[in-house]
Amino acid sequence: MDDQREDDVTDHAQESDGGESGGAARPPLPAASLKTFISGLAGQVLINLGLFENPASGKKERNLEAAKYSIDLLQILHDKMKGNLTEEEEKLMNVILYDLRTRYVEACR
Repeated sequence: MDDQREDDVTDHAQESDGGESGGAARPPLPAASLKTFISGLAGQVLINLGLFENPASGKKERNLEAAKYSIDLLQILHDKMKGNLTEEEEKLMNVILYDLRTRYVEACR
C-alpha cells in the first residue's frame, strides 16, 4: 500500500473512533484475547435466549436456533483447542459451556 493510501486509511480509522456524529466518544475496545472472544460468543447466546436486550432492536428476543448454534461453535472451538489451552482457559470454557447449556435447556421448556 502506498503512503497516501495508508494515511487515508489511518485518517478514516481515527474519524471513526469518535462514534456517531456529535455523540460522545465510545470507550476503548478491550484487548483481543481468547477470553474476550469466548465472552462475546457467550453474550450472544444470552441475548438469543432472551435474557438480555438485543442491542440492535432494544428488545428481549428469543432465537433458540441461534443460541444453540453459538453454543455449538463454542464446543467446536473447545474441541479443536484441546491441549492448547491454559488451565484458566480450560476452566473458563468448561464453566461457560455448562452454564449456557443449562440456560438453553431451561429456555426450551
